[in-house]
Amino acid sequence: MPNTFVIAMGVGTVFFGLICIIILSSLMSAICTKLGKREPAAPAPAAPVAPATAEIPNRQALIAAVSAAVAEDMGTDPAGIRILSFKQL
Repeated sequence: MPNTFVIAMGVGTVFFGLICIIILSSLMSAICTKLGKREPAAPAPAAPVAPATAEIPNRQALIAAVSAAVAEDMGTDPAGIRILSFKQL
């Protein structure tokens, strides 16, 4: 067999496969869109917000642990990290 025939068959097979994938994905998208038309779900209730005056227990130990984790990630010394603000979410 000539090389050009082998190349043409390979390229033709690839493009034929890609066209089949595009057609199948378009068909599945149309089916899912048609079957997926349901009433929208009710929005989830908002999570309760903690009061802003809540104290963090062991605040200094927590800040030390966070600064050590940040320093480890950055590859620096924890003494060189300055935390300016720390709020509970």
